[in-house]
Amino acid sequence: MGLKPTVAFNHLGCEKNRVDTEHMLGLLVQAGYQVDANEELADYVVVNTCSFIEEAREESVRTLVELAAAQKKVVITGCLAQHFQHELLEEIPEAVALVGTGDYNRIVEVIERAEAGERVKIVSPEPTYIADETVPRYRTTASSVAYLRVAEGCDYRCAFCIIPHLRGNQRSRSIESIVAEAHQLAAEGVQELVLISQITTNYGMDLYGKPRLAELLRALGEVDVPWVRMHYAYPTGLTPEVIAAIRETPNVLPYLDLPLQHSHPEVLRAMNRPWQGQVNDDVIYRIKESLPEAVLRTTFIVGFPGETEAHFEHLLEFVDRHQFDHVGVFSFSAEEGTPAYSLPNQVPQSERDRRREALMLAQQPIAWEHNRAHIGQAVDVLIEQENPATGMAIGRSARFAPEVDGLVYVTGTAALNQIVPVTITAADTYDLFGEIATVPAPEPSLSLAH
Repeated sequence: MGLKPTVAFNHLGCEKNRVDTEHMLGLLVQAGYQVDANEELADYVVVNTCSFIEEAREESVRTLVELAAAQKKVVITGCLAQHFQHELLEEIPEAVALVGTGDYNRIVEVIERAEAGERVKIVSPEPTYIADETVPRYRTTASSVAYLRVAEGCDYRCAFCIIPHLRGNQRSRSIESIVAEAHQLAAEGVQELVLISQITTNYGMDLYGKPRLAELLRALGEVDVPWVRMHYAYPTGLTPEVIAAIRETPNVLPYLDLPLQHSHPEVLRAMNRPWQGQVNDDVIYRIKESLPEAVLRTTFIVGFPGETEAHFEHLLEFVDRHQFDHVGVFSFSAEEGTPAYSLPNQVPQSERDRRREALMLAQQPIAWEHNRAHIGQAVDVLIEQENPATGMAIGRSARFAPEVDGLVYVTGTAALNQIVPVTITAADTYDLFGEIATVPAPEPSLSLAH
């Protein structure tokens, strides 16, 4: 029996895509395939694509074309494959297979069929699959962090978003399944679990008939991992029960990523957001009152069709009023197949870009102020990179989520994958700087000497 072919992966897009990539890798390794990080040495390159916005599609297509030019056998998976399932195999003759977002669990069969000379296309029109803790997973992130998917898909139909079309309706995993995987990851030495789904506050709705996020957080409190972080919390789902679970579960970080998208009721209505604009202020005040130590991150879309200068001013004032820790800004991208694509009063691209820049600039002094407030304090930092040559280490405090927020640059030796106390000595807009805090040795009980 000859050696099985070597497979390399090219991963694009979000952390949900990353989990899919890690499961595909796990399944191939389990089936005896060689997995290589080097695309040049691989027989097959699996490209896990993103199709969320125009820029992401361009990057995905560019990657596919470059690999095709290098005469690689390309397997196209992920959102672009789901989105353009009829066009891609025609346009990229070098592609040997196309796999939809609900079919990545069949990757071993796909490679076997491609090896036999078949050109494979497996795309479920309505994705229903979600991997659980029994599906092998080969992690690609820093050893200290793992993304833990609690649900897949989305039941909302926001006017600008193509995700439900690409990933299907919401399907939650059971609390038992999620906790079992959390225990496995903790046993591998993971220090931080990041819970992901489209809308984490809706977790369990489809499975249990009501959201069960509060119960899930409390159950994860039993897992031996220091930090549990939650992404994509719709403000309306931050009920008193969920807030209490965050407050009372020691390893759940009071870090809330609120995908607000806008502040003005008229724009939110046009976006078909599932709640009205005026609740935004109240909800944020309520969160700050019940969880004063909360770190708030949010994202906004500027230049949505019909957004006037007055709507944009409303958003600027909103950002100034609430002083978020972290803000991400996207300029509106018209997605074919979404209601917003054909809305009247499209905002010119130059104006979308101007508004994005203006909002980012408005946030910078706020972010700097938040960072500066930590100078002189000792904060816990998870060390993720070390550079023995410079005597520097790089990590994150609990205020910074992986890949989207800032970093902490640390002077002094610290072990990788450990959480250490760091005294913050300086700050800029996005990052913090500090040195390993020296913890005084415990004094002998009878000695008065220091």
